Amino acid sequence: MDEAEERTKLWRSILRAWGVHLYTSLGLMLGLLMVIAIAAGRPQDAFLLMALACVVDTTDGAMARSFKVTKWAPRFDGRKLDDISDYITYTFAPMFFVYRFELIPSGWIFVLFVVLLASAYGFCQEAAKTDDGFFTGFPSYWNVAVFYFYVLKWPPIVVALSLLCLAMLVFVPIKYLSSKTRPMRRVHFGLGILWGCLVLFILARLDQINPLWAYISLLFPLYYVAVSVYLQLRPRFAVGKAP
Repeated sequence: MDEAEERTKLWRSILRAWGVHLYTSLGLMLGLLMVIAIAAGRPQDAFLLMALACVVDTTDGAMARSFKVTKWAPRFDGRKLDDISDYITYTFAPMFFVYRFELIPSGWIFVLFVVLLASAYGFCQEAAKTDDGFFTGFPSYWNVAVFYFYVLKWPPIVVALSLLCLAMLVFVPIKYLSSKTRPMRRVHFGLGILWGCLVLFILARLDQINPLWAYISLLFPLYYVAVSVYLQLRPRFAVGKAP
């Protein structure tokens, strides 16, 4: 390979690395569009944008590893960009949704403050993501929680108390599944795809959907929590069975 070809390959690798960072930054743009949609009273558009942000967040990590981003853009912290984007799309925009559509009792805005602070702690702690591919504490899936609060039309007091409970779970060191978790990875991924399709079906008929479909789709979040807790407790069960 001559010098010109090596230079071309080098620049191609650098451009691809920065392209991944640009792809991650789409979350920031989607976050702004979410806020605009929420302020305009368009819940369906807001949830669709949240879903699109989830797709970006789920895929950018694999792209970063594939294109060796840390090697070709070593002075730029893509993980920090990802965290900023995720905080806006997974936490801030959903809490603005709760406020705009009055999902909690009037005057209970402190609940949203608690969620924002708890989620900020969750994003900033060093053990937020473990070396074996788990999240530590409730992984700030506020967009998912708010989606169900809205679709199922839970009473405002129940929504407020649920948000506070989830905020407290941020500080409980339970390990939750992520896309990098190896145990049951294929099963989790397959069920996640089915759940995503069902959520899109619900969003397409957001104002006329039968709540039964939403309750059926809740089986996946329940599975997610159950498997996470089981994998957390499994070593203790093994110790208890040891001779």
